[in-house]
Amino acid sequence: MKIGALAEQSGLTTHTLRYYEKQGLIQASGRSASNYRVYDQEGLETARFIKRSREMGFSLEEVDVFLSIRADKPAHICAEAKMLAENKITEVKEKIEELKQVVVALHKLSDACCGGKESAEFCSIIEALENKALDDIAGDK
Repeated sequence: MKIGALAEQSGLTTHTLRYYEKQGLIQASGRSASNYRVYDQEGLETARFIKRSREMGFSLEEVDVFLSIRADKPAHICAEAKMLAENKITEVKEKIEELKQVVVALHKLSDACCGGKESAEFCSIIEALENKALDDIAGDK
């Protein structure tokens, strides 16, 4: 199948597939007589594997490790994949905590603003962002 069909069946764009190919994550199984990239069923399965991995939040570097494990399962142990998953869990939990702090800061910014029809010349949100007074409003100082 050509890259367009691969894109349609995998749910990825042709641009993304070309990028993944440049990164060495996926390979065309060959070239057509017209010199188009041609992908086989393994290419489709790999594209779908990459897509699912990315949807779970894994970086391209982590996906590359998963692909290495997948390509030679007997040479690897489950602990390698589990370690990647556990590290991602920790990362996601840390990001959730950071986002919770951002929500608190945004609420403080929003609460400090009158939200009225007055000129934005005196808007506390714009002022905080312009004057780097965000720490004061957000209470981070």
